[in-house]
Amino acid sequence: MTSLADRTRVPVEALRVTIDPGLFGFAITDEAEPLAGIAAQERALRAIGFSAAVTGEGFNLYAAGAPGSGRRTALRAVLAERAARMEAFDDWVYVHNFADEHRPRAMRLPAGQAVALRDAMAGLVEELLVDIPAAFGTDDYKTRRDAVETEREQAKEEAFAELHERARAENIEILRTPVGFVFAPRRNGEVVKPEVFQAWPEEERKAVQERISALQREMGELLQRRIPEIERRARARLREIDRATAAAAIDMAVAERARGFADLPQVQDHLRQVAADLRDNFMVFLALAQAAEQAPMPIRPEAHPALRRYAVNVLEARRGGEAGREDGRAPIVEEPDPTLPNLVGRIEHQTRDGALVTDFTMIRPGALHRANGGFLILEARQILSQPFAWEALKNALKTGEIRISGVAERLALVQTVSLEPDPIPLSVKVALIGDRWLFHLLSALDPDFPRLFKVLADFDDEIDRSPENLSVLARALAGLVRRHGLRPFTAAAIARVLEEASRLADDARKVTLQVAALGDLMVEADHLAGAAGADRVDAGHVAAAIAAAEDRGRRLRDRSAEMITRDIVTIATRGGAVGQINGLSVLTLGTIRFGRPARITARVRPGPGRIIDIEREAKLGGPLHSKGVMILSSFLASRFGQDGPVSLSASIVFEQSYGGVDGDSASSTELYALLSALSGVAISQGLAVTGSVDQMGRVQAIGGVNEKIEGFFEICAARGLTGDQGVLIPKANLQHLNLRPEVVEAVAAGRFRIHAVETVDEGIELLTGVPAGVRDAAGRWPAESVNGRVAATLARYAGAMRRFRARDGEEDNGTPDGDAEDGE
Repeated sequence: MTSLADRTRVPVEALRVTIDPGLFGFAITDEAEPLAGIAAQERALRAIGFSAAVTGEGFNLYAAGAPGSGRRTALRAVLAERAARMEAFDDWVYVHNFADEHRPRAMRLPAGQAVALRDAMAGLVEELLVDIPAAFGTDDYKTRRDAVETEREQAKEEAFAELHERARAENIEILRTPVGFVFAPRRNGEVVKPEVFQAWPEEERKAVQERISALQREMGELLQRRIPEIERRARARLREIDRATAAAAIDMAVAERARGFADLPQVQDHLRQVAADLRDNFMVFLALAQAAEQAPMPIRPEAHPALRRYAVNVLEARRGGEAGREDGRAPIVEEPDPTLPNLVGRIEHQTRDGALVTDFTMIRPGALHRANGGFLILEARQILSQPFAWEALKNALKTGEIRISGVAERLALVQTVSLEPDPIPLSVKVALIGDRWLFHLLSALDPDFPRLFKVLADFDDEIDRSPENLSVLARALAGLVRRHGLRPFTAAAIARVLEEASRLADDARKVTLQVAALGDLMVEADHLAGAAGADRVDAGHVAAAIAAAEDRGRRLRDRSAEMITRDIVTIATRGGAVGQINGLSVLTLGTIRFGRPARITARVRPGPGRIIDIEREAKLGGPLHSKGVMILSSFLASRFGQDGPVSLSASIVFEQSYGGVDGDSASSTELYALLSALSGVAISQGLAVTGSVDQMGRVQAIGGVNEKIEGFFEICAARGLTGDQGVLIPKANLQHLNLRPEVVEAVAAGRFRIHAVETVDEGIELLTGVPAGVRDAAGRWPAESVNGRVAATLARYAGAMRRFRARDGEEDNGTPDGDAEDGE
């Protein structure tokens, strides 16, 4: 009859995944047939395609999965295919609002017209900077202006001449002096000198003074009313000439631009407003022309505030020019830093004369503007971590509008006059990339999220390790080699990469779909091949890359092993001990993960049926570990407490453990230690154990089985393998085994062993070499079995407790049952 040790021993071929390179159909990746699409994510790809094509509100996408699972690559591929079939969306520009400069107008233009309009308006200003000053330098303009000025001077002279004639008729002469006009009497055609005038009779002098006073009043009327009126009429005529001269140049230039946009009423209306404003402000062009003559450097028209009002601010152009997309397809925009300004746009400011100023030309687009009419890809964590960005995105999707506002405005931190640009209609599909837990958290806590992101693309982390899937993945990896420009990989090298993919999946029947991790491995293998002077990458280079990556993260692992091998941390790997066993744990620190043995001890004594979990009492044990201890307590009570309460006090502890302990993977190990302590049978210290236990005594699967085995193997190998050392694992974990070659080689050589057990009874027999024992028909355990010895010990404890209670008189009040219940 086969022994239990032989029945439970894991065969060598089950310890490691090996993949036949012949499955791939190529000897080297250069021969591999290109893979159309993304490998092994059909469900997620269908979801992405549905979200991209469906119409209706709220069918935005959340791509859930592990980092490196190819979510972004899949999104790009599917969305690019969809975008190629979509027509380019309209262009959007901002122009000056001549009715209210603080509310810039948003203008919608057919795709490709925004840049054309911008260039046309820039050309208009540059042309008018030449044409308007030139028009004012023509002979026709000078002649018309000279005529008005001549008429003005003639009218003034006639007015003065009329007054002179009237004064002479009154024998009064009007004389011009440097300080004004002087009135003097005349006689016999000559001006009377003052001393002569003073010799005239008083009545005659008085009469002359009255005539002079009347003429002075007329002169005042002439100077204060008639002459200014002549000047005003002349200036008005000159302005009309100037305006007509400028208008001729303006209207011709504007009409020329308008012909290029004849089928766009909104542009025609804007050009009419531009023409009217230019007619009112043409003097700016003359002033700039005069300043340009005196300036040592050319004056840039766009730098002049008065001319910026005629510019066109292109937010997004789909074709043509440096701001557009020449392929004309719907846009696919990825925003790596979705802050509020980067998402909805921003309004910039400039310092001018010590003050912050802005205008519509300083409006800058955000990712929503660039993605309008297409697709926007965002990282969920990134947008949720940015102030106001998530709310702004939701508001834009709910209202179908993009409103530009900054953090300062939302917090009311600034009170200065700013711009209120017209909102722009939004038509976009948003794809969020994030973790599954974040999707479920948002679904539960944000009522808007399920209404706005109705489509989930759930990316698989792993797939079955079937020949068909391996062939597809091999072609996908061959495509990765080409995309990254790596040296060709042999089929054996690809097989070694896929073997590692199975290990990363923690399941021998699966392979991981974390393409990023596999890509990193292939890049390192390519580097090592190049360093070795090889023209292709073979399996040895891949194995070396795996070893090198592990070595870079071995510092903590080596320090931990050193503490054990130097007996600073006590872990026995030979001999036997009662109530002591080697458990196995996994330490995860970032990307570093390794197994580490732990010494678990149990002490027992008569008591009220309570098992003390020292880790929990010290607040170092997590809830899952405490659950495991409760389960093993239930197992003991159900197996050995059929005839009465278990009169036991026990304590269990992870020795020399100074950090938190959680998980139930050591519950079977702790149970073995208790059974050893109760039976008095020593446990082989050359064996380590992992596995959780249920109330029926069945050993259940745990995680990290490969790392746990390898962690104990390293300690045993460092001290010298004896052939008696090994690990007990749950039988359910056989399908997860994918051990490193050195462990497999040691097992094949008989220097290390691995057993897979299904029950606690199998485990305790392997650990002690003593049969667990089976109840006979009378319900009695074999006396020399482990269970028989445990039952005997518990019976002895029960007797001791009865004697103790009888001695103290406690048996009458039912205390034993109450104590046992409290202990549980």
